[in-house]
Formats: sequence, structure tokens, C-alpha cells
Amino acid sequence: MKGLTLKEAIESRHSIKEFDPEVKIPQETMEEMIALATKAPSSINLQPWRFVIIEADEAKEAIRDHVQFNTRQLDTSAAFVLVLSDNNHVNDLDRIIQKNVSKGYMNQIVKTENTQIMQQLIDKAPKELMYAQGMMDAAMAAMQFMLIAKDYGYDTNPIGGFERLEVLDALNIDGERYAPVMCIAIGKGLKEHYPSSRHDVSEIMSYNISETGVIGKKKGF
Repeated sequence: MKGLTLKEAIESRHSIKEFDPEVKIPQETMEEMIALATKAPSSINLQPWRFVIIEADEAKEAIRDHVQFNTRQLDTSAAFVLVLSDNNHVNDLDRIIQKNVSKGYMNQIVKTENTQIMQQLIDKAPKELMYAQGMMDAAMAAMQFMLIAKDYGYDTNPIGGFERLEVLDALNIDGERYAPVMCIAIGKGLKEHYPSSRHDVSEIMSYNISETGVIGKKKGF
């Protein structure tokens, strides 16, 4: 680990398109990074994120025709991390809260009360809302993973351009249960990132009640 501050990790993280193909990431290290990524928040602590580490040549070849224009990242990265949301994550409610009891975070009485309240909220929520919530939560874990990877000395590239159902099928993953969020190529970068601009804060932020209905003020170049 480099021991970067959070600000340093954010400012030094860039999307890298080509990696050193000789670099491999030990499974123990990958699991450490994933464990830290799952410290991200999630709605009702349901933790819908799931990760598939695509590192073997056979697995990479299985999805190669389905990653569109991202084959260079696939071929050279130490791994492609497929981030998904588990559409069945709501079924984990009781198990998660019971774990809190076993760790001494709450007693059984509080657990019973909390489970009942949360289950009622879940039962009333539209399926579309729970799907969107799962995707959002998994995306937060994905962003956290990329910052953690930077602190571990690795570069990343988040990828949305891939054929989702075909990738799931190639990896023998249940496409009804799991919803792909993104792939993240990870490894040691060979080339510098391409510089890219960002909106000025004044262009993307407003305070309180809007006077115009529009957020931010556009600036010229």
C-alpha cells in the first residue's frame, strides 16, 4: 500500500486504457481490496453488491467478443472485475441483522423490531425502486474499490461498454438474478492517462430553492 490520503487517491486516479500484462494481483490482495470496498454504505445495509474476478485466460477469452472496444483493457489487465447487483439482495435482511446480534451490535429485541420495520418498508417498495437502489449501492462500492486500488498501487478503468446479457451467459451467471453495473479493469498502467476536463463547480451545483429551475450556470470556453 502507498498510504495515500483520500485526496491524493482521488486526484491520482485516472482511467487507464493499457496495462502491463506481466503484472498479476494475488488473490489475497484482491480479496483485501474487495473487503474494503464493501465498507461502502448501502440502503438498509442490504449490501447488494457482488463481484466476479475475471483473471484466468479462459474466462477472459469467453467474454472477449462481448466487451466491444475494450479488448485492450481486457487483454492487458491483471483482472476484469465485473460488478453486479443481486436482485435477490432483499432476502438477506434477516441474515444481516442476525449477524449484528451475534457481533453484539444489537440485542435480539431490537433485532426483531428492526427486522419487522425494515421488512414492511421493503414489502411496500416498488420492484423498480429496489432495483435502482441495488444498482446505486453497487456503484458506490465500485467507486470505493477504484480508490482503494489506487492506494494499493494499481490503476483502473471503469467500463460500461459491454454486452451485459452475453457476458453473464459466457460466465454462466444467472441473468435474471444479477444485474451488471460495470466492469473495472485493474492492473499496473503502461501508459499515461488521457487528460480530461471537468465542469466547474458553479456549472453543476445550486443551493436551496432554484429561481430558474436549472442547476448551475454554464460558462463559455
